[in-house]
Amino acid sequence: MPEALETRPSKDEVVALLAEEWGSIDRLVSGLSDQEWSTPALPGWDVHDVLAHIVGTERMLSGVEPPPITEGTDEGAHVRNPIGQSNERWIVGLRSRSHGELLSDFREVTADRLQTLRSMPEEEFRAPSWTPAGQADYGRFMEIRIFDCYVHEQDIRGALGRPGHEGGPVAEMALREVTLALGYIVGKRVGASEGDRVTIDLTGPIERSLHVVVDGRARVVPTLEGAPTASITLPSPLFLRLAAGRVEPGSVADQVARSGDAELSERLAGNLAFTI
Repeated sequence: MPEALETRPSKDEVVALLAEEWGSIDRLVSGLSDQEWSTPALPGWDVHDVLAHIVGTERMLSGVEPPPITEGTDEGAHVRNPIGQSNERWIVGLRSRSHGELLSDFREVTADRLQTLRSMPEEEFRAPSWTPAGQADYGRFMEIRIFDCYVHEQDIRGALGRPGHEGGPVAEMALREVTLALGYIVGKRVGASEGDRVTIDLTGPIERSLHVVVDGRARVVPTLEGAPTASITLPSPLFLRLAAGRVEPGSVADQVARSGDAELSERLAGNLAFTI
């Protein structure tokens, strides 16, 4: 794995990026009209629900239990696993909050979380912990929180037709999260074969060339020896949305250039999603 990925961000860097991301979300939703708050953003969720999900997750991390769902409540077809069921308890429980009340809830819980994280001893921040990516440490969980909140900000922006925040430190951190998963994506989701070399060229706002080789296992490398077996070229915001499963690959096929092995490049363009 390239040195840049092996080097973990410091606690102060992680907390600063969370603060920046939550501030960006706050600025985005402040002043929305009732109609905008009710705009569909994800299957089963509107903009209000997306913010409620963030509020609920941060409350959960503060030790608060999600509200119970009334017996007989239809959770919806978008709820497919226990994590989704837990998320939905917060969504349903916070739907009765006015948009202004929910924004106040968001500001309160994120301020509390930042205070907690800033005062947390380093040994506690690095203590073993469950994370959505498996067993690691609490700091790793917070790195994933940056990615998750950033993706949800982009969900809201996409729903409202307000693109933005596509470059900068938080977007770079979100890209880092996807890059950490590229070995799995290329090896398992794409099904690249032994000896294959893959390149993903990002054209901006974040400009980057990401390389994966399959040598016993698929792994990210700084450079390739020789030409890639297959490559794709696309804008960084689209790459992140494809990796997060937010857009159907076929609907943006004309925005992804392919080269090299036709079958492998097609599989690469169509199987980037890795989130649950």
